[in-house]
Amino acid sequence: MSLIRHAETSAPNIFHGAESDVGLSEWGHKQAGLLADHLASRGAEAVYCSALRRAVASATPIAHALGQSPVVIPELHERKIGPLSGRTRDEGWGVYEESKRRWIAGEVEFSHPGGESFADIDRRVRPILDDLSKRHKGGRFLVVVHGIVIRVALTSLLADRTPADFDAIAIDFASINDLVHDGSRWRAEALNLVVAPSPARPVA
Repeated sequence: MSLIRHAETSAPNIFHGAESDVGLSEWGHKQAGLLADHLASRGAEAVYCSALRRAVASATPIAHALGQSPVVIPELHERKIGPLSGRTRDEGWGVYEESKRRWIAGEVEFSHPGGESFADIDRRVRPILDDLSKRHKGGRFLVVVHGIVIRVALTSLLADRTPADFDAIAIDFASINDLVHDGSRWRAEALNLVVAPSPARPVA
């Protein structure tokens, strides 16, 4: 299983939760194409994504490079963040930091009013990933989703990670996180593999 964060959004300095259906920046579209080129030779049985535009726009070129169409799973949406959505990083960082601090301390049910907690996200996403893993047992599949969703998944699924590691794992735009199931547990083969970094780099 590869968990892939969507490419750069058209407003990367704004908090975008499930409530914000923002698209990709010009670089984000190029980034998604470069990611597709990289993944084309690796193969995959299927490409899944959330229904948000930034995820679909990132997953579509990847799926097409593999001769497929992306399969949309709406429940894989980004964290619901309520009134934090649409606020600038400067305006909302303190609210987000408080959630992270409490999660790292083990208070996984905590969230600001209107926002999903770590535990809420885990309860929503983990059954989907478990189902996809059973469906593709022994095969490789790609899941194009959102930064916080990936962090929650990694710190919940990996045997050597806990919510205390939430802030220790970088999840850049268009990054790839490869996980392998050994029959009893998940282990990481690669985390935050970045093919086309942000901010924009010249593209030949």
